[in-house]
Amino acid sequence: MSAYQNEIKAVAALKEKYGSSWSAINPEYAARMRIQNRFKTGLDIAKYTAAIMRKDMAEYDADPSVYTQSLGCWHGFIGQQKLISIKKHLKTTNKRYLYLSGWMVAALRSDFGPLPDQSMHEKTAVSGLIEELYTFLRQADARELDLLFSALDAARAAGDKTKEAELQAQIDNFETHVVPIIADIDAGFGNPEATYLLAKKMIEAGACCIQIENQVSDEKQCGHQDGKVTVPHADFLAKINAVRYAFLELGVDDGVIVARTDSLGAGLTKQIAVTNEPGDLGDQYNAFLDCEEISEAELGNGDVVIKREGKLLRPKRLPSNLFQFRKGTGEARCVLDSITSLQNGADLLWIETEKPHVGQIAAMMNEVRKVIPNAKLVYNNSPSFNWTLNFRQQVFDTMAAEGKDVSAYDRAKLMSVEYDNSELAQIADEKIRTFQRDGSAQAGIFHHLITLPTYHTAALSTDNLAKGYFAEEGMLAYVKGVQRQEIRQGIACVKHQNMAGSDIGDNHKEYFAGEAALKAGGKDNTMNQFH
Repeated sequence: MSAYQNEIKAVAALKEKYGSSWSAINPEYAARMRIQNRFKTGLDIAKYTAAIMRKDMAEYDADPSVYTQSLGCWHGFIGQQKLISIKKHLKTTNKRYLYLSGWMVAALRSDFGPLPDQSMHEKTAVSGLIEELYTFLRQADARELDLLFSALDAARAAGDKTKEAELQAQIDNFETHVVPIIADIDAGFGNPEATYLLAKKMIEAGACCIQIENQVSDEKQCGHQDGKVTVPHADFLAKINAVRYAFLELGVDDGVIVARTDSLGAGLTKQIAVTNEPGDLGDQYNAFLDCEEISEAELGNGDVVIKREGKLLRPKRLPSNLFQFRKGTGEARCVLDSITSLQNGADLLWIETEKPHVGQIAAMMNEVRKVIPNAKLVYNNSPSFNWTLNFRQQVFDTMAAEGKDVSAYDRAKLMSVEYDNSELAQIADEKIRTFQRDGSAQAGIFHHLITLPTYHTAALSTDNLAKGYFAEEGMLAYVKGVQRQEIRQGIACVKHQNMAGSDIGDNHKEYFAGEAALKAGGKDNTMNQFH
């Protein structure tokens, strides 16, 4: 017996138990509503998706070609449409996740209005967006199943047993739109207790994976901006522990923690680490400080000094009261950060880089993997990189190193459209196309994400529509550029009433009121114009 039939049987047994007062209840209708609402709580989602991530991590360990991907989404509808598109084009959501970007929460979801990515937005906006994303993904399940149920009724009415069996199999083997979300908690929005409290909210909303970074919480900067300040390892590890305790308290025992290091671009620290003996973690952190050796006689008023190997060292302190790291230590600090995080509770790494370069990423990950062989990376395929210019310059440098003639190219102007059809540009585009595959094979990248692509696609599509609609094209700009494309490409939301739940509501009206139901989807509904 199918899962669908089992649900019908279960409700029929309940109906019999409660007798005549339930006479109006149709067991099949109730079974449909149960199947359409598979996940009852956010914790159900977190447990389900955590298991998916753990399975995917193990599969990547066995075969690095099976990496995972996601796109950042700033609204539930955007996330929903992404998963609907994935199922339509690729037939499965396997290895495809969602990413929740703190940048986009700050820029688009704060009551203060657009804010920079500096943890100034309301912390509850993060958990609120997780809940919203999963609300829309669950509605996508309900909508698609509703269409299958309606088609099943039509097949039965037509006496088409073959079609009925086909639709029954689709219902029984239905793949949910609910996928893992990697959720950005920034630097934890305060002390470890604050981090724990917010992590709980995020997990209760459905997050199975939380990404946290090693910046100072009240000095947090976007990963691709200047002025980043890191914290000693002990401070960061306390927050990793806080997130783990939140997962364990809520019963999401295999929740995933991504430890992000911003050390490559962070030249400053707010604190000198506590150290108890030479070579301990605090001592290793302090060893990266930019110091000058001084004598006791040279000590000035208010100076801070470190004693190491019998020498007095004065760290360079800025007027902001921050301490400066030595130039050129960023990669070594990233490696130490990564090893330390994985040895103390993190599951995955995130190394924020200033450019997309497989060789640079691999060099750091190779060092990490000398200590932790199965270390895996979540990598930000960031819109903050000029991908075209970066890869064209990488190809230019390779060609020059190989002694090839590059006199036809101006390295500083390789973004120019005049190079678009050149051999160099074609090689660069192929490297961009294979970047994720190459990075996963060579640099331990388990998950590739783009942090804020839908921010940019919304701006680009709106610009294209506005450019024509408010000028000579008028209504043709919308019809030709949007609606005609939706119809021809089979975009689900061309029937926007259906997407918003109108047909589900009609079916519910029939469940609840029978023939007395007043439906919206009759012959006069203009959505009938779309086939």
